[in-house]
Order: sequence, then C-alpha cells, then structure tokens
Amino acid sequence: MEQLSLFSNTVYLSQKARETRLVMDAQSLAKWKSRIFHHQQRIRENKPPQQVNLLDITPSYCEPATIEPFSLHLQSMAFYRMPDDYGQAALYFVLDSTSNLLLYIGETCRSNKRWKSTHDCKDYISSYQDLHHRYEMKVAINISFWFDVPENRLARQDLEQSLIQMWETPFNKENWQIWGQPFGK
Repeated sequence: MEQLSLFSNTVYLSQKARETRLVMDAQSLAKWKSRIFHHQQRIRENKPPQQVNLLDITPSYCEPATIEPFSLHLQSMAFYRMPDDYGQAALYFVLDSTSNLLLYIGETCRSNKRWKSTHDCKDYISSYQDLHHRYEMKVAINISFWFDVPENRLARQDLEQSLIQMWETPFNKENWQIWGQPFGK
C-alpha cells in the first residue's frame, strides 16, 4: 500500500465518482456543435446594418459587427511559447477551425503573457480535444488576435462583452446557460 503525500497535487477519485462522471456521447457532441455552428453562421451571414450618422462623425473602428474572427490569421495554441517581447493589447479568439466554430473570446493588455499563466479555457480546450479524439472526430484548435483595440481596459472589456453576446461563444461563462458547460469544471 502506497502512502499518500501530504502535499500531493494528485486528485484521487473514488470508483463511484469515476463511474458517475458524465461524458457527452458522439451524437450529442455533434448536435451541440451543430447548434453553435448554425447560430454563428447566421451572425456571419446577417451582419447588422451599419448605423448612418447624419453628423458625419468618423465611425468607431471598434464596432463589434466589423470584427470577423474567422478571417483573422490563425496561430497555433502554442503561440505563447514563441519568443515575443512586445505583447500588446488585443482581443483573442479561440476557434475550432475544422468545424468553423468560435469557442472563446477574451481580451488582454499583454498578448504575449495572457496564456502563459493559468487560464480556465486551456482546460476546456483540453477536454474538448480529448472528447474529439475519443470519438475519432477531427478537431483543430487555433487562436487569432485582433490588435486594433482600445488601449483603455474598460473600453476593451466592453468590446469583448459585446462580441461574446453576439457570437454566443460556448466556452465563455456568460453563455453557459445557452450551451451548457460540458467542458468546464
């Protein structure tokens, strides 16, 4: 019998806990993804009309409807391991480019630092990928950045929230009531 370490980070589950953990089946996963895809496809096809301004004031470059996450340059999720000394303010988009799904939207003041530390989305992505591999389904998780954001953090967070509400990204907690939390804690 092995003695347990007082300071171990290992989580030990009882046999009952392991057996009762629910895992989405392949058909449910496909349906879940399909629902999200159809919602996001409607957003892509039906961009809201641009507001006409009679005073001819220059429109804000940060209108949520003008940002197209699927057209941005995709990077590997290991981007944060690459040398980068000039991190800057940005919005970032986590996508499953195989399924054309926008999974998560975030904002940061330091694009080269945000993902180096703990980030709950890393766990969601890992669970999502594991489930795809279990059912031998194709998956390709990538990230893209949009750097043309306000330097002011509150303005950047407002833009982030507008995009999260518009796209209804399933890994953002604001949308768990819509899509559930099959890959969360």
